[in-house]
Amino acid sequence: MILEIVNRINFIIANKNMNYKKLLSGITVSCLSIPFLSVAENSKPNILILIADDVSLNDFGCYGHPIIKTPNIDALAKDGIRFTNTFLTTSSSSPSRSSIITGRYPHNTGACELHSPMGDEQISIAELLKNTGYYCAQAGKWHFGASPLKPDGPASRGFDRTGGGVNDGGGESGSEKWISFLQERPKNKPFFMWFASHDAHRPWDSDQSLERYNPDKVEITRFFIDDKPTRQDFANYYFEVTRFDYYVGKVIKELKAQGVYKNTFIIVMADNGRPFPRSKTRLNTDGIKTPFIVHYPAAVKQKGQVCNRLLSVIDIAPTLSEIARIKSSPTFQGRSFLTLLSNPQKKFRKYVFAEHNWHSFEALERMVCTEKYLLIENKRPQLNAIGASDIVDGDAGCSLIKGYKAGKLNEFQYDLFKVPRPTIELYEFENDKDQLNNIALNNKKVADKLIKVLRQWQKDTGDSYPAEITPDWYKRDTLEKLPTFNIRKEMPGASNKAILINKRGPF
Repeated sequence: MILEIVNRINFIIANKNMNYKKLLSGITVSCLSIPFLSVAENSKPNILILIADDVSLNDFGCYGHPIIKTPNIDALAKDGIRFTNTFLTTSSSSPSRSSIITGRYPHNTGACELHSPMGDEQISIAELLKNTGYYCAQAGKWHFGASPLKPDGPASRGFDRTGGGVNDGGGESGSEKWISFLQERPKNKPFFMWFASHDAHRPWDSDQSLERYNPDKVEITRFFIDDKPTRQDFANYYFEVTRFDYYVGKVIKELKAQGVYKNTFIIVMADNGRPFPRSKTRLNTDGIKTPFIVHYPAAVKQKGQVCNRLLSVIDIAPTLSEIARIKSSPTFQGRSFLTLLSNPQKKFRKYVFAEHNWHSFEALERMVCTEKYLLIENKRPQLNAIGASDIVDGDAGCSLIKGYKAGKLNEFQYDLFKVPRPTIELYEFENDKDQLNNIALNNKKVADKLIKVLRQWQKDTGDSYPAEITPDWYKRDTLEKLPTFNIRKEMPGASNKAILINKRGPF
């Protein structure tokens, strides 16, 4: 319709003897026939990512948690679409965030270990949006592996404004600047906001602004010791998940007040699993799956839909490119999932991949997953699986270590400490929710096929298994610093120059 009007105007200009009044009248009628189009609705859509810190898939109310209250996130899911099989590329904070924002696997960003910075050659979706007219801002936790003050860093280049963390006015949640960032943005540009909470990362804080959970009412599974410290640990976690939801609600209220809510593409997700043993840093579903909710009325045709298709977080960047109607970067290794918003049952991925590298402790694991099977290859089977230092230093972790030393753990609790571990693990994960039944030996045909797919992915993306990788920085039972503290070795992918490889591998 707009093109028709332009053509009419051009026709008037080219034909000076025509009846201007009649032609202009036609243009007026054409304009009146266009459905009401506000400035916001005609402009490029705004984009907002709300990212929690250390929250597992099933820890929002809309994913079935019976105790944790997340009414604002639940409302977004009710009016949007909820994904149940969205996989992170790693269950470790900074490598995960670097992967999400660049649309690349960790070993392809050059930042596959905790706290490691991306190379300057990397391109983020924020930078792409900024260079095409978006106002881009990041508020809350940074943690892309390098300081936001580094002007030439790949993440820093993408944002017009950064800040609002715990030590920069963001409060204990790191979320208190979200509203001011929305209010102080230029109103003549579409925006991309990356709002990252510190919730629910350890250490816990003493905030009493919201109702706390009763430790006697929390759920303690068989993987943990049911004692007072562990119960309090989980109650604190529940609180911080709910506090994240509280700030999500404040943001939604502000978007509505500004009249831009319906024109904002909203994603709610997390960077890795909950900060407890058997979740964070693990490649099982509690560690590697993220809650993933999308709200955008223009694309989600039916409210409250559920999509069970496989999704990788590297698919976010190309999707945002399509939403913003800009050319996607050839460096993005994912694909746009935009069609799933209107057709959640459409076939998309056959495979997702993930990796676990150094995070406090030495590690070298890879994962490939289909809609039915999840396979993990562990190249350090001689090491236990206690997780990150902040996990084992928490109350639930300390209780497990104490029980281990006393020889009082059940078989499920003991699994964290068991060595040697299997080199290959295979699970029918949808029917084995906790991944307890390793069927690799009894399903060799399936395992061999998935290992072949994994090897093809590694070859295509330049992944590698270095002989010497970053070692433990702490003792695994006492957390005392080791002489190897701060020593880093070769990163996976470095020998193959994976930072320059854009192939995505099997899809």
